[in-house]
Amino acid sequence: MPIQVTCPKCLKRFQVSDHFAGKTGPCPNCKEQIKVPDKSEEVVIHAPDDGAPKDRSGRSVLKPLKRKETDVTRKGLLLSGAAILVAFGLAFVVRYMSGSGDLSGGGLLVVKVVGALLLAPPLVWAGYTFARDSELAPYVGPDLRNRVLILSVILAALWLVYAFIPSYVMELDSASEMSYVVFGVIFSIMLVMGAFASVGTFELEFLNGLVHAGLYLLVTLALAVVCGFQLATG
Repeated sequence: MPIQVTCPKCLKRFQVSDHFAGKTGPCPNCKEQIKVPDKSEEVVIHAPDDGAPKDRSGRSVLKPLKRKETDVTRKGLLLSGAAILVAFGLAFVVRYMSGSGDLSGGGLLVVKVVGALLLAPPLVWAGYTFARDSELAPYVGPDLRNRVLILSVILAALWLVYAFIPSYVMELDSASEMSYVVFGVIFSIMLVMGAFASVGTFELEFLNGLVHAGLYLLVTLALAVVCGFQLATG
């Protein structure tokens, strides 16, 4: 460990190797012969004892733990963005096929169900990256995956509210026969239910849960419009 030396003549400060401890040599600045302090003469200043209990290594056990930052945003946003772009591309394909008569009836129903399910995981993942509380440690690994899958199924199932309430409550032949006002009310109910599901799954604040569920519902709604699905009548 280097030894700090101060020349008594020119007051030049420099360091020498501890191999020269106790020896005499010229100052590199004024050439005055000076004696290098012995290791036993070295002054060591210790930090004052804070009185806190210590572990075996002498560190305070009461020292605050530093929060470990975990980046869950980049990968999730990239995958989610790619999934949304692919989904909109497929939506245009579905619109073309349904317009030409190549896709109808049961085929359209399968597309709606499969699309709602496949879109949910990347959108739920992306929504969690910015809806979560940044002051809390994020869910990662298998825990995050399981919560994403659970909420994905719940949010996809919320479209059953749109599909069945008009038929059973309003006695309509199809959900597309409802007015836009009624559709807005039903969509709001779906949004609130999704927010509570998000709060329960990811322990978010209600407003954050509303944003989280809203991302999925609004994107799927936009895709339905792009596909040419009639959601309501004027």
